[in-house]
Amino acid sequence: MALWFVLSPLLVVAGGALLLMLAEAFSKEGARGGLALGTSIVFAAGFVFSIGVWLYGVDDVPERLALAPWLVIDHFTIFFDALLCLGGGLAALLAGGYLPEYNIERGEFYMLLLFATVGAMMLAAAGDVLTVFLGLETMSIGAYALTAFRRTSPRSAEGALKYFLLGAFAAALLLYGFALLYGSTGHTDLAGIGEAVKQSGEKTPMMVIALVLVLVGLLFKVSAVPFHMWTPDAYEGAPTPGTTYMAAVVKAGAFAMLLRVLLTCFGDKGSMSWSAGWPPALAVLAVLTMTVANLIAGQQESVKRMLAYSSVAHAGYLLVGVVSTMHSQAQGVSSVLFYLLTYTVSTAGAFGALILCGRRGAEAVSYEDLAGMGRRHPPAALAFSLFLISLAGLPPTAGFFGKWFVFRAAMDSGFYVLTVIAFLNSVVAVYYYLRVLVYMYMREPPAGAPVATPMKSGYVTAALLLSAIFVLLLGIVPQSSLEMAIKAASVFGG
Repeated sequence: MALWFVLSPLLVVAGGALLLMLAEAFSKEGARGGLALGTSIVFAAGFVFSIGVWLYGVDDVPERLALAPWLVIDHFTIFFDALLCLGGGLAALLAGGYLPEYNIERGEFYMLLLFATVGAMMLAAAGDVLTVFLGLETMSIGAYALTAFRRTSPRSAEGALKYFLLGAFAAALLLYGFALLYGSTGHTDLAGIGEAVKQSGEKTPMMVIALVLVLVGLLFKVSAVPFHMWTPDAYEGAPTPGTTYMAAVVKAGAFAMLLRVLLTCFGDKGSMSWSAGWPPALAVLAVLTMTVANLIAGQQESVKRMLAYSSVAHAGYLLVGVVSTMHSQAQGVSSVLFYLLTYTVSTAGAFGALILCGRRGAEAVSYEDLAGMGRRHPPAALAFSLFLISLAGLPPTAGFFGKWFVFRAAMDSGFYVLTVIAFLNSVVAVYYYLRVLVYMYMREPPAGAPVATPMKSGYVTAALLLSAIFVLLLGIVPQSSLEMAIKAASVFGG
């Protein structure tokens, strides 16, 4: 029973997905409106079970070791289970209002959310390269399908095709890197690979090539520059709840995989050294990711595309935290985990507010569409403002402490130049976030121009209220959530 209990978050989401799939198959065409509520309840149950397992304590359940090396159930896994269920639940609520409004409500959308989340949860728990690849493909296939969900939209088809082709290529590189690691070490379990790499001393050329291939595959999934080219097209082409899911849940699952693989397989002193390890490569890519994404985001006229490049920029800030694990794994990992939590609720709220600002036939797409929104519809504008301020990292929101802890970890690790560059990029990002506020509160739409009209949806309103509560709580009292992140990061040692 104890083993079933520690597996309950994953089992609840997987079992709920199967039950809802059966319910959708046998329901009538017009009786599928409850799928959004059912999916949200499944995600809420997964979140509650994750908190329950956390409070019970996974360390007190020795039966969990029977799952090794395929699944590693520890505080890191449970933290991500809760985070992924939170992001998935917010996306499901947004879909409950968005899909009927745009007449594209089909039950498979919610099944894709659930099964992709099962894949992401497997990634967080994966202790073997086979489990990593299984979880990665389960999550990725769901994301590809979500991108192409608008079957009559050429833009959606284009984004999905780019995402699928580049994703398949990156997955092949990752798999080839794992194959080379198996050839070099004789292990497929991550801990065994890490121990063999540590004992080998000087790395063989095959190990170096394997590290490069694995890094490329991992960085594609977190949408780091220059492996980000799929992101703006996929995010823009997907239905906005699908975009929310990819920006929050898929990114969180990808970073869980990145941290687990790098710190377990390549966590030895040689691999993490500045002279011959992966930290300098990630530092350069972090700078490129932040800078390129912020500069391009400031030139966008589509708010949704701006938020897509903003998501790429946030991957750069997260990579700063990953680099800081070079000197303090616990501090670096905990800063990344807490940042992912603040980013998830902030980006879900931002995309949700964009959904709320426009109904079918009067969508909010460009900055001009949002002109005068603050005067015409103050609640929608206020919600959008709160989440943009959090993404910009301004107090007293969650985003402020998210960036603060990442920058603090980098400073404590001695990466002063990297911290300054990240801070300057954060200042640049404020421009395009505040630009939305300027249009909403200080501009009026030109005469005769189409005017965005907010939709009315209890689902979207509920998602925004939940996101706002998390954003304000994490910004005012972040201590308990940070302590959870620190405890989750402790599985990697000092």
